[in-house]
Amino acid sequence: MSKVLIVGAGLVGTSFAYGLMQKGIVKEIVLYDIDEKRALGEAMDLSHGVSFVRPVKIKAGSLEEAKDSDIVVITAGAKQRPGETRLQLIDRNLNIFRDLIPQIVNTGFNGIFLVVTNPVDVLTYITWKLSGFPRNKVIGSGTVLDSSRFAYLLSQHCNIDPRSLSAFIIGEHGDTSVAAWSLTHIGGVHISEFCPICGKNCFSKDVMNEILKEVRGSAYKIIEYKGATYYAIGLALVNIVEAILGDENRILPVSSVHYDVLGIKDVPLSMPSIVNKNGIRKVLDVGLSDDEKEALITSAKTIRGVIDALNMDRVEGDVSTI
Repeated sequence: MSKVLIVGAGLVGTSFAYGLMQKGIVKEIVLYDIDEKRALGEAMDLSHGVSFVRPVKIKAGSLEEAKDSDIVVITAGAKQRPGETRLQLIDRNLNIFRDLIPQIVNTGFNGIFLVVTNPVDVLTYITWKLSGFPRNKVIGSGTVLDSSRFAYLLSQHCNIDPRSLSAFIIGEHGDTSVAAWSLTHIGGVHISEFCPICGKNCFSKDVMNEILKEVRGSAYKIIEYKGATYYAIGLALVNIVEAILGDENRILPVSSVHYDVLGIKDVPLSMPSIVNKNGIRKVLDVGLSDDEKEALITSAKTIRGVIDALNMDRVEGDVSTI
């Protein structure tokens, strides 16, 4: 049994904690928030339900709790405003990470970073730079949620249980995300061959484009309707943490800093990756169509462009204080 420190006791962090406690896969969950009373209140509320789940200790604590944690999950940061893109959040969240990551590393933490705060790909890169950790131990939640949205929308179109689908969104967790139709299967049958069975022409360009548009726009709609997204990302995080703590070697489209993506160096984005107790065991070299490769290059260039526009000398300089 293991220990998880959740940095940020907002809606995402507490939704994740709620899902995690029900899974029964951890011994201890610690909530940290700059608003100490908020963390205490959330920990108390969750703790009052432990008699309904497998034994687990839930408490509020400081960043010192990272010292013996297996995973530090970072959800802290400014939330996305209506109409605001994820990439536009970088100015508000970069300084938070510049302060936060060295503090965590200074505790002696030697586990796995799981970054959730948006823009998740850029902040995964920042965490990797500031921590000095190897690439496999700094993971972003990436497009795990996007892929679930993709599977759900496709399942609704084809009238098939989403658990029967293998479907990946890759690239940026954002507006340049790529639907990997080449990798999409229903019940082991490629989507192009399933269409005659489905009878709804789901492999037409119009339908494919509409589904990707809905995947990309889902968060915007939810934020417009209720202010924030948190339930589904909470469940996505439970799946990632379960794969790590259970040493499952599960294939998930998490974000990490890649040495090279189609000629673009040191770019953080999501690709199907084998996830286990060491973080990312291997990033899969998947077969994509020429159009998908071109879209992935666009996505990678978009992320890399944001990173290149940052004052990275200032960011990297902070590593010396660790």
